[in-house]
This record gives sequence, structure tokens and C-alpha cells, in this order.
Amino acid sequence: MSRPALVEKPERAPLDRELLVRMHDLMVEARVLEERLIQMYKAGHGFFWIGGPGEEAFNVSLGLLMKKGQGPAFDYLHAHYRQSATLLALGEEPIGALRQMKNTATDPYSGGRNFAGHFSKRSWNIAPASSPIEVQYAVAPGTALVQKRHGGDGITIVTGGDAGTAEGDFASCLVWSSRPANPLPILIIVTNNKWGISTASDGQHGEKHVADRGKAFGMRTKTIDGNDPETAYLELKEAIAYVRKERKPFLLEANVSRLYGHSSASGANFVTDEVDCLKVMEERLEQRGIMTRAQMDAVRTRWTEAIAEMARQAREEPLPAPETIWNHIYSERK
Repeated sequence: MSRPALVEKPERAPLDRELLVRMHDLMVEARVLEERLIQMYKAGHGFFWIGGPGEEAFNVSLGLLMKKGQGPAFDYLHAHYRQSATLLALGEEPIGALRQMKNTATDPYSGGRNFAGHFSKRSWNIAPASSPIEVQYAVAPGTALVQKRHGGDGITIVTGGDAGTAEGDFASCLVWSSRPANPLPILIIVTNNKWGISTASDGQHGEKHVADRGKAFGMRTKTIDGNDPETAYLELKEAIAYVRKERKPFLLEANVSRLYGHSSASGANFVTDEVDCLKVMEERLEQRGIMTRAQMDAVRTRWTEAIAEMARQAREEPLPAPETIWNHIYSERK
């Protein structure tokens, strides 16, 4: 008697359908926003561009998993300038980034006085991004210390790049976060795109993984594939849960891509030999029958049209008046 043929079960997604569709929508929104910012810069509607195309899978996941609010009961984010997708996942409108690129008076982050990608939002505990690289690593233990004293499950999250871990600020973060007498609830993130401006990381790092440096301080560490949307979400979820519960530090390194170079200083042209996390996501959605190619194209068209309209609006808005030059530097005039 012949045996019945074995039927292979379809691969099951570790994340539910609705979440994957939401993540895809946010990833497309973030990619279209960054490409529009690059277009604005090249057309003379901005002075400088730096952003995170290629990091959407990781950065969207981070925003979706954060506990948003103001004060030590909620999560603090000390971000760097490649974090636009995290802001969008938290619920921010794309027009804010467009206004900052155009340096309009309506720029919600600095009133038209700062570089693109320098986000801040006090009502969501998002500390101002800084142009000097990686100083956020030295600042972040401060909010984590407040949260340790406050109690609850709010945590501090700090992000930066692999090249910046050569700065003393990163070492200070490891030291102050891991003291046995007072460990801090902080998730230390390094998004490793294998480049420091124009210098490849291969000849710069003696350690095999940047995350290995946390082991000397007795903290939990991990290196993950940040280009895989599901891996990024699940690993971030686990790391955040650990820090919330244990009130101890975690060093997470995410390998990501840099699809448009370092910044406008290097031309901001598309790089063809990097993994594109958006393509990874779309191929997976199509293979699993979650979205069709036509549906995904419709998402991109929707965001392309919406963000183009926002860019037109931002271009017509006024620049900051001379008398506002001291705003956002010292305590605001009441």
C-alpha cells in the first residue's frame, strides 16, 4: 500500500498579519520621507541631509515597542540623526522633518535653526539629537538613573553608530550603566552599518562584534540582523522586556545597511550592493500571501503623493525671524 504524500505546511510568520502590514506601511513612509528630504537638499531647499534609509526595519520596530509619554514613568529616547523611522512609528507627522530640512519657522524641533534629522520632543521624552557624534551615550545614564530612583518600568534607550563607539562617551555609558552597586535600566543600541563616514569598519575594530565590549562590564549583550524586520522586532521586544523587568543594562548591536551613503557630504546617492530591508519585507509579505505587489505599490504611491504635498506646503512657510536667534538655546522667554 502506497503511503500518502507528505504535505509541507506553509511557513508561519512569527508576527501577526496586522502588525506586519503596519510595519510595512511605516517602513515605506520612512523611506519615502528620506528620499524626499534628499530631493529637497539636491534642489536647494535645504543645506544638509543625513538620515536612515536602510535602517527602517530596526527603527520602526523600536518605535512600535517604546512606551510613549512624558516623565520617568515612560521611556526616554536619546537618539542619533538616523532615527526618522522611529519617530514616525511613535506617531510623528512627516512634515516636521520636511520643515526642519527647509529650516522654516514652523520646524517643531528647533524653529528652523538646526540640521535635518535633529529631532526632539519633550512630550514624548525624546531628547534633542546632537551634531557631535555619540554624546548621547554619556547623557543617557542620567535619565536611566532618574528612572531607577523613580521606580516603575520606564527605561532609557540610547542609539548610535558603530564608528562612534570609539568615542569616550560610549565607554562612559558602559561604565555608568553597569556598576554592580547601581545598575541602570538602559538599552544601549549600536546600529552597525560598517562605515564611519568614508572609513570602512574592518580596519578599525579589534573586537569581532561591538556588542562584545559589553561583556567586560557584566551586562547582557547580543548582535542581531537589523535588516530582517521580524528578527529586529522580536529581538528588540526581548531586550526591552529584559531591561523593564530586571532594571539592568542591555547592549544590543544591530547590523544594518546605509543605502544613501553617510550624508549629503558623500553625495546621498543610492548604494546598490547593500541589503535593502524594505525589499526583504516586501518579498516576505508577497511570498506569504499577506500583500500583493499591487497593494504594496499602492502604499508607496499613497505616501509619495502625501509627502510631496507636505513638501510643497513646507516650502511656502516662512523662515525664522532674526529676533528668534536665541530661542531653543537657553531657557525660553515666557
